[in-house]
Amino acid sequence: MNNASIIYESKERVNTFECDFQRCWKLASIFQHFTEAAMTSAAQLGAGFDVMLSQNLFWVHSRMKIMFFAYPQAGDEVIIRTWPKTIQQKLFYIRDFEMLDNTGKPLALATSAWLVIDATKRRMIPPRSLNIELPSLPDKVGLDEPLEKLGLDNDGEERLCVRAGYSVVDMLGHVNNSRYIDWICDAFPIDIYKNNILDWIQINYDHEIRPGEEVALLAKERADKDGVWQVVGNNRSKDTLAFEALLHWKQ
Repeated sequence: MNNASIIYESKERVNTFECDFQRCWKLASIFQHFTEAAMTSAAQLGAGFDVMLSQNLFWVHSRMKIMFFAYPQAGDEVIIRTWPKTIQQKLFYIRDFEMLDNTGKPLALATSAWLVIDATKRRMIPPRSLNIELPSLPDKVGLDEPLEKLGLDNDGEERLCVRAGYSVVDMLGHVNNSRYIDWICDAFPIDIYKNNILDWIQINYDHEIRPGEEVALLAKERADKDGVWQVVGNNRSKDTLAFEALLHWKQ
């Protein structure tokens, strides 16, 4: 298989209903399109949703970091590219992304980590135990950033408390990865968005959230890094850490 056939590319139109009050593509919408591109890419490479489910397996988004250079506006057309890059720590399938404008100029670069989960036991399955062979492009890099554990403390200000209902639950029966992003965005006041631009974000999904469970979001600005905030999501129904995120605002 040549490199060109491993790289999935799609052209997307930025719909008005996916944009915010400044006409910018919402962060959660970008995550949704990246995830959809990843799923389509996996299907074309023989490891899509139906193939995985036939083996009682599914893909789970574990970590993601996106760096932005410019935000698409309502009505713009963008190009999204994604490809499997490598296997990391004998556990994570690393997949990178590019988002380009219609001239080929980068709008955002991203790297992500995915796990394969047993659909019944909800346990991770290491790649060596799987009957799945994905091609990889270890020398092609979207965002050259490590996706390490964040290890954030839990003493931020509570900004939001939500209960997982119908609208946030996906085909796998848990909260969709993009909905966590909606919650993180809602943890910040509108004035933040009026006066700043989100430069980059990393989110680590630690434990799934199931329907009916309650999650509290705690946020604080990092004293050691100017403009960097952390947001931690605590699953109060299970007393577990649901997710951790770091993000940087620039003026």
